Amino acid sequence: MRPTQLGFCGVRGNHEGRLVSYNYGKSVHATEEMIETEAVYHYAPGSRILSMGNIGCMMNCAYCHNWKTSQSRQVSDSDVHYYTPQEVVARALRHGIRVLSWTYNDPVVWHEFVMETATLAKQHGLINLYKSAFYISEQAIAELIPVIDIFSLSLKSMDPAYYRKLTKGELAPVLAGIKQVHRSGRHLELSNLMITDVSDDEASARAVARFMLDELDASIPLHFVRFHPDYQMTDSVRTPIPRLEHARTVALQMGMRHVYLGNVYDHDATHSTCVCGARLVERYGMVARGVGLNGSRCARCGADSGIRGLDVAATSPGSGEPQLAEPSALRVIDHLWYGDLRSLHVQVRNDDTVERQVRHRPLGGTWRVIRLEPGESHRFILAKSSPGETGVAVAIETGISSSLHEVFDRAHFPTVAREAGTLNADVSPLPAFQK
Repeated sequence: MRPTQLGFCGVRGNHEGRLVSYNYGKSVHATEEMIETEAVYHYAPGSRILSMGNIGCMMNCAYCHNWKTSQSRQVSDSDVHYYTPQEVVARALRHGIRVLSWTYNDPVVWHEFVMETATLAKQHGLINLYKSAFYISEQAIAELIPVIDIFSLSLKSMDPAYYRKLTKGELAPVLAGIKQVHRSGRHLELSNLMITDVSDDEASARAVARFMLDELDASIPLHFVRFHPDYQMTDSVRTPIPRLEHARTVALQMGMRHVYLGNVYDHDATHSTCVCGARLVERYGMVARGVGLNGSRCARCGADSGIRGLDVAATSPGSGEPQLAEPSALRVIDHLWYGDLRSLHVQVRNDDTVERQVRHRPLGGTWRVIRLEPGESHRFILAKSSPGETGVAVAIETGISSSLHEVFDRAHFPTVAREAGTLNADVSPLPAFQK
């Protein structure tokens, strides 16, 4: 690399003869979400997580849902926040969150920060989740395995040409990395984004399932995920659900035991079910409820559910007191769900010198509270939790500034403030990528 030259990711460069990282501690806003947002269904269902995302990426997927931060040249100063490992861990502990999720753009590109923070987190009893496309070296994986508890990995295709053309990466290292994690015994789940008219056919589903059956294990959860048009692939439509359903049927017929559909609502393929047919976990969008578990076993037949980490979910407190009076002195904002926009990021900052609070609830439900220290900025996600839910309410105390950001399905960046304009209910969130 020439002096001052940057690498492909745009976050490391040659500085006076040394390879230097320019993105250490630079993050999108830390965001409180649910573990289901990361395509993790068999570890502590319903747990709250603190999601951390950086800037830059080792790939450049034409359909990226996080292009505003994954492609470093697209990053806006307003998207960047600065954290130390100590601040990240303290934030999780203060809000009673037991899982740190390394996510969004891809955690591979801020490996040093992830390693230092994840190590500190484990020392404080926290769980680390790694959500990645996993185009990464064997040596880096070996460093991650001791500190990462959950790997949620995206296998985009079994076609090397697909990787070269659509991601600017390579398939072989991804497959090798997935197998390395599997051999380690760490919790592993795989997801496959099925792009409309590109990778949503039966052959693609068979290839992914065959790899898992031959090289991994039939019991590893597989998520076929619905695509929404974005970045450089906006001339398309959301993946037709019947194609996702067919992919799932094919994988199950081949011998896969746990096959889910991601980014869909009102569908049985989001629930976890025992071999005896009993429902173990009910899910609606990103909200999960354990309904048939006795520890990690089926309450009906006693079979091992394959679902782990339930002690984390059980000991992770809610976001506040469940029974609160109506907030008479707070500014209340109602947000209605529409189309496929059934999630909302709420960003709040306490500009006062004393502790303040924010409350939220489903319309007609009970209030829950989040307490903010003086000067603290916090971001959290609200999601539609039942078919009959029409929207959510957010109540904000005096002294707190706020903005609401609509998102599709699982969390992603970019997002825009609700006031910035109307989103297309079925195509793509703003802002649109300008070529």
